Amino acid sequence: MKGTSFYSRKLHSLLGIIPLGLFILEHMLTNYSAFEGGKEGFNSSVKFLNDLPLVIFLEIFGIFLPLLYHGVYGLYIAYQARNNVSNYSYGRNIMFMLQRVTGVITFVFVVWHLYTTRFQVTLGNLTHEELGQHMNEILSQPIYFIIYVIGVVAAVFHFSNGLWSFLVSWGITVGPRAQRVSSYICMGLFVLVSLLFILSLVAFTGSEFEAAGLVNLING
Repeated sequence: MKGTSFYSRKLHSLLGIIPLGLFILEHMLTNYSAFEGGKEGFNSSVKFLNDLPLVIFLEIFGIFLPLLYHGVYGLYIAYQARNNVSNYSYGRNIMFMLQRVTGVITFVFVVWHLYTTRFQVTLGNLTHEELGQHMNEILSQPIYFIIYVIGVVAAVFHFSNGLWSFLVSWGITVGPRAQRVSSYICMGLFVLVSLLFILSLVAFTGSEFEAAGLVNLING
């Protein structure tokens, strides 16, 4: 039983970085194209992704199934988790607690976000070209903007702090100095990616995406 738990946790840890961590970074770059290139830049990025060969296969086996396993097993880990002040510092225990809390927030947020965007495209309620307008309609409501900020910051923290834990548990950073340096790098990554995500959210509230919605409404 302990052996099964060991391998289950290893798989959970691995999936959190590959492919889910890579998905977060890819998603950040795609959304950031809305800030950098506006509506045209965002639509080009979305088109590039959807023109990839075997994109459905990549989404199922590279996002949805790993997310399901990592999320559900992560909730189980969070339920069982207990802080360990005797073996770890107060700071590490705080990070341990935040990792569990942000994991729950991230799982709920990502499932909701996928349902309101990608799944709506699959159901035929949205087109890929309408995603920017759709995000404008959501994020123009202050409560949803706040929810998105909380969701993306939680997701990025969970990934960044999880990356630190991954490097430790897989024997990549051995010793206090290596782990201290990696903590600086991971938290720097957290700040940078969070900032780029927030800039993307701000971009979606811009007049360019709102104007696209008004044009579509008039033409419809």
